Amino acid sequence: MIRFTTAGESHGRALVSILEGIPAGLPLVAEDVDRELRRRMAGHGRGARMKIEQDAVEFLSGVRAGETLASPIALLIWNRDWDNWRDVMAPEPDGADAGARRRKVTRPRPGHADLVGSLKYDRSDARDILERASARETAARVACGAVCRRLLAEFGVEIGSHVVELGPVAAPVPDPLPTPLNEAADRSPVRCLDDGAGKAMVAAIDEATAARDSLGGVAEVVVRGLPLGLGSHVSWDRKLDGRLAGAVMSIPAVKGVEIGLGFEAARRPGSQVHDELEPGGAAAKGNVTRSSNRAGGLEGGMTTGEPLVVRAAMKPISTLRRPLKSVNLETGEPEQAQSERADITAVPAMGVVAEAMTAIVLAQAFVEKFGGDCLADMRSAFEAYLTRLEDGRR
Repeated sequence: MIRFTTAGESHGRALVSILEGIPAGLPLVAEDVDRELRRRMAGHGRGARMKIEQDAVEFLSGVRAGETLASPIALLIWNRDWDNWRDVMAPEPDGADAGARRRKVTRPRPGHADLVGSLKYDRSDARDILERASARETAARVACGAVCRRLLAEFGVEIGSHVVELGPVAAPVPDPLPTPLNEAADRSPVRCLDDGAGKAMVAAIDEATAARDSLGGVAEVVVRGLPLGLGSHVSWDRKLDGRLAGAVMSIPAVKGVEIGLGFEAARRPGSQVHDELEPGGAAAKGNVTRSSNRAGGLEGGMTTGEPLVVRAAMKPISTLRRPLKSVNLETGEPEQAQSERADITAVPAMGVVAEAMTAIVLAQAFVEKFGGDCLADMRSAFEAYLTRLEDGRR
């Protein structure tokens, strides 16, 4: 079973991930992770923090001589900005003669975890909440996702994403999508595949910057090369669509997830929703061809062998340079919300994080389906499964 956890605060000393369940023998080097960390940091509309950090991973355990050992993999990402926040974030208690710690947050931001977290955990300084609730934590998720992506690549699985909406701008989606997807998307400063829409998105971000506002949007994750049958229909918590939706929805500021047609399927008659079947096709698809992929690669909680298509909708970032109304936690009086350093938009980066969360869920499903303590055993089970599908044995 693949599972992971992360630790660390936005301006703490470092972020740490522990990833367990990766089989032994997977080739893995730091660049496999660093490449994804760099992609997460890019995008027009990012804030000053991205000019400070140079995210790179250190393997603390689980990797030796360029291969995984099947033991837990510990991944460390240092926060370079820690040097500017030592007196704020230091774990040591304050001395008797010390004043209040700097940068205390008592004016919670609407839309953030500040207020509810402060009340739930009985904290007088919302920084105790917002430092962990910050999207900076997603760098640790991307590190874990990069390892899972490396495992999936051994089985011919490609994961990519692109931005389809940003603020008021919607982009047409090319058909077919370019291959590899990320190579094309990453050439755009907003990771959009349509040049005209990409330029309009950049302009919208610049307008929001001038207005001291923020923008949300939608990113689409596409996974190609999956075999049919990952996930299961038999229990609610084994359905792959539910697991993917939960993982992607857990990304900070993501408020909606769609698979395939998503909400549009509710507006159409069944004849315009379901994918008709025809004989013929690859073994990984069960020797059957679908006339369309409106289901987005999932039926009954299981992969169909068609491309998996997941869309994530991100709300505008809740830190505004033109703060909204709030209440001071110490005085109870109305005030403007705290104004922390933040991005104007992080939709392009959110797509990269959504790729990572998708990779983690799919790697879990691969290990569940094909097992194996080492990569060689996993590959043998995978090839035997494809042979059964091709032969038509049941």
